[in-house]
Amino acid sequence: MRIEDCRTDFPITRDLIYLDSAATSLTPKPVVQAMVEYDLRYRANVGRGVHRLANVATHRYRDAHDAIKSFIGGEGGTLTITRNTTEAIGAVAAGLDWKKGDRVVTTLLEHHSNLLPWLRLRERGVAVDIVRPNSDGGLEIADLEAAIRDETRLVAVTHASNVLGTVLPVREIAGICRDRGAKFLVDGAQSTPHIPVDVAAIGCDYFCFSGHKMLGPTGTGGLWMRRPDLEPLHVGGGSIESASSDGYTLAPGEERYEAGTPPVAGTIGLARAAAYLREIGMDAVRRHEERLTARLIDGLAALDGVTVAGLDAGTDRIGVVSFTVEGMHPHEVAQILDEASAVLVRSGHHCCQPLMEHLGLPDGTVRASTYIYTTTEEIDTLIATVEEISRRAI
Repeated sequence: MRIEDCRTDFPITRDLIYLDSAATSLTPKPVVQAMVEYDLRYRANVGRGVHRLANVATHRYRDAHDAIKSFIGGEGGTLTITRNTTEAIGAVAAGLDWKKGDRVVTTLLEHHSNLLPWLRLRERGVAVDIVRPNSDGGLEIADLEAAIRDETRLVAVTHASNVLGTVLPVREIAGICRDRGAKFLVDGAQSTPHIPVDVAAIGCDYFCFSGHKMLGPTGTGGLWMRRPDLEPLHVGGGSIESASSDGYTLAPGEERYEAGTPPVAGTIGLARAAAYLREIGMDAVRRHEERLTARLIDGLAALDGVTVAGLDAGTDRIGVVSFTVEGMHPHEVAQILDEASAVLVRSGHHCCQPLMEHLGLPDGTVRASTYIYTTTEEIDTLIATVEEISRRAI
C-alpha cells in the first residue's frame, strides 16, 4: 500500500484536518470491518467452549495476539493484552515485589502514566529519582546513568516524548541498565505507531503501548515482558490451570495475565491495525512524518510571536510539534484553529504538567501531531492559520 493512497480509508479526513493523533489516532475502515466481522459472524468467548463459534473466535484471537507480538518484535517474550499503556505500566508497578529501600529512576519527560505509578510507590518505601531534561527538553544520558544506584530496581523512560516528539536512545539506556543490574521499562505509547519497534533489539524488560494511538480501537494495548516475572494484576476465569477450595494454580505463559473475558473484538481490530501499518511499512511511515515534521517546525519557527518547544527538526523525533503564540492561551489558539480552518489540535499540559512547569510553560502548549493520513497541504493550512492568529495577537 502506498501511504498516499490510505486517506480513503479515513472518512473523517474529508471534512476536517485532524492533527491530534498523539492523543488518539483515526481508525481505518479495514480495522472497523475486522471487528464488525467478529461481532456479526463468530462472536463467542475465547478459550472456554468447544462449539464451532468458540473454536473460531479462540483461533482468531490467538492469531491476533501473535500478530501484535510480532509487530513489536516480541516473539521471544510474553505479551498480555491491556486496556492501554497506563494499565500496562500499572501492571508492572503492581506486579514487582518491591522492598523498602528499592529505587526507581525515571525522567521529567514522562507522561503522567509513567510518572505517577512510581511516585505512588513512595507509600511503600520506594525512592524515586527523577532526571530532569535541559532547557530545550533534551535528556543527557550521563545524567540518567548517574542517577542509577545499587538500590535501583527499575528504570522507566518514554521511547518518544508526547510533548516534544523527541526519541530517546533506548538501546543505549538498556545497555546501561543491564550493566548496572536494573530492569528497564519503555513507554512505547508514542513510538509504536510511528517508528519501527523491535523490543528484542532494544533490550528492555518491559514494553508498554496503546492500540488507540496506532489506528486500533480504544480500550486496547499491550504489556510485553522479556520474562513473565510479574505477579498478575488480577486472577480469575481464564487465568488459571486448576482451582479448588484450597487454592489455585495459575496458567502458564500469557494466559495467567488475562483473567476474565479479554477484549476479543478489540484485539482482532488491533492486529488488523498492525497489519495495516505493515502493509504501508513502518520505515515509510517514519519518512512521511519526518518530512511533515520538518515542514511544520520550519514554518512555525519563521513566524513572529510563535515559539516551537523542544529541539530542532534535525533531531531524532516523531511527528509531534508543540508551540505557543505570544500573548495567547493555548486553548484559545486551538479553538480558533478549529473554527477558522477546521484544524484539530491538542492544547494544554498533555498529561505532562511537571515537564511544562520545568520548561516554563505554565499554561502548556498547542500540540500538532501528524500521522499517515496527514498531507503537506494540511500542514501548510495549519501554518497559514497560525500566522493569521499571531498577527492578531501582536
